[in-house]
Amino acid sequence: KEKDPDVGIWFSYHDGGGWSSPKEAANGVQYDGHRHPCWNPVLFQPPGDAPTMLFFKVGPNPSDWWGEVVVSNDFGRSFGDRRRLPEEIHGPVRGKPYLLADGSLLCPSSTEHNSDWRFHMERLIDLEHPELGRSWQRFEPETQPYQVIQPTLLHQKDGSLHAMFRSKNERIIESYSKDNGRTWTELSESKLPNNNSGIEALTLADGRHLLLYNHIGGNRKDAKDGWGTRNVLNLAISDDGKTWKAAAIVEKEEKGEFSYPAMIQTSDGLIHMTYTWMRKKVKHVVVDPAKLEVGKEVEAGNW
Repeated sequence: KEKDPDVGIWFSYHDGGGWSSPKEAANGVQYDGHRHPCWNPVLFQPPGDAPTMLFFKVGPNPSDWWGEVVVSNDFGRSFGDRRRLPEEIHGPVRGKPYLLADGSLLCPSSTEHNSDWRFHMERLIDLEHPELGRSWQRFEPETQPYQVIQPTLLHQKDGSLHAMFRSKNERIIESYSKDNGRTWTELSESKLPNNNSGIEALTLADGRHLLLYNHIGGNRKDAKDGWGTRNVLNLAISDDGKTWKAAAIVEKEEKGEFSYPAMIQTSDGLIHMTYTWMRKKVKHVVVDPAKLEVGKEVEAGNW
């Protein structure tokens, strides 16, 4: 269960015929024998034959966790060479990183110090030495009018970056950068709802954008900070990242719980989605974007 000390980072490899038996990639056991839970794994495969990087967090809670990384030299069949990231560097906090044209890695990140949520970006310059402070740069806007975490990135046709955030405000919050993540426009509300839950954005090879999220606002009467149910998982599509249209209802159950989505496009053009299913399993869904039936424009209260 989340937050329990026995929570580690596990992985399974798909060989084309099926998934391998799960193995533990890392756990939170410290040198003194004390064990902390692990959190929020994020995989990244650099171009070519470079080692696969698996970022994750370790610590008693999100306010006090720190970032670590393990690597795989066999494309995800095994992991090792565990390293702790420098102070104040967490790596990609939940959403996947973005490889910049200069070969550096932009990691969307955030902090949750008690009730204060803030986002920042981290740039990994030397992918071979993520444990060194000189390998990183950290960019954090001073003024943040919304409580946001867990940014997910789109890249626009004009070269700008578009960040979308989980928030406490019942809306997906967004911001833009024209300098590869160094500076960002002031946070603003999108038209899309958010239930204080993680979202996942993806720019396709053809330039269109996908968003995998719960199209729900803060509908839990017993909760504050914009919390809502997670019983619907939606896929929306956009040409510009501003106007979104219905593409699919991936899951919908009255008492369901579908959360923490992740999404990539593989070289064959297919979209691979994973998400937590009923807080019991990880579900893997494959979608052909060419076969999506694009519907009407969507916004809060309308699907």
